[in-house]
Amino acid sequence: MHFGSLATAVGSFLDARAHCGQWLLRMEDLDPPREPPGAAAAILRSLDTFGLHWDGAVLYQHTRLDAYQAAVERLLAAGLTFPCACSRTEIADSGLRGLEGPVYPGTCRHGLPPGRPARTIRLHAAEGEMLSFDDAIQGPVRQHLAKEVGDFVIRRADGGFAYQLAVVLDDAFQGITHVVRGADLLLSTPRQLYLQRLLHLPPLIYMHLPAAVNAAGEKLSKQTHAAAVNDARAPVLLFQVLAFLRQEPPPELCGSTVTELLHWGVSHWRPMRMSGSQTQKIVLE
Repeated sequence: MHFGSLATAVGSFLDARAHCGQWLLRMEDLDPPREPPGAAAAILRSLDTFGLHWDGAVLYQHTRLDAYQAAVERLLAAGLTFPCACSRTEIADSGLRGLEGPVYPGTCRHGLPPGRPARTIRLHAAEGEMLSFDDAIQGPVRQHLAKEVGDFVIRRADGGFAYQLAVVLDDAFQGITHVVRGADLLLSTPRQLYLQRLLHLPPLIYMHLPAAVNAAGEKLSKQTHAAAVNDARAPVLLFQVLAFLRQEPPPELCGSTVTELLHWGVSHWRPMRMSGSQTQKIVLE
């Protein structure tokens, strides 16, 4: 875990515990080339060191492949999906720009071009429909799915299942009611709402915390070479996370144990202090 993923974990933990809820843990391990050996075990050790003890068993997405495939077949049978032969380069060359980059131009929506094999499976985005929800921190969010995102992938070119499909099915499977995550995923939520509706799954309540960015304004991630958290400095980092989440921990909490810091965080949890903030810079020593 890096500081940004730690902050999201802490924020979701505090929100669950402040509402006497369960904090459930899921390992999203559907992209093996990007998963170093031992990474999942290291994350579990870090969470334990920081006092973030989860409820129930850990759900590993690689155990849910049959459920994902069944949902793809269900959507296909309903005429809501189509095979697509387009590469990312071809989609980018179309010149259609949306909220997160190129928008799929609909090339294969009515059939594959002659001689072109399917690469992905896409979900039809309903034309003219505005999807909206009220985020607990970011406020009202509205998105024209067809125009601003386009028909989106639910099964990837490598045969793997897309994040959007997997998390929607897993949220329902685990009985999730509240999702607390980073604001870098805010624009994904309308796609998930759309899938929930098509699959007749219950809607959820969302809270998107500010995403941690470096001095250059880049989101902390593996791509931006964000350093892993040092478990040996857990109390210090946990205090910094509470400050990052704008919970205003008092100076006298410095030197407290992780148990004491989390107890204070739960009893003083005020997420609206982050209202409207999608990113926040963090400088780590």
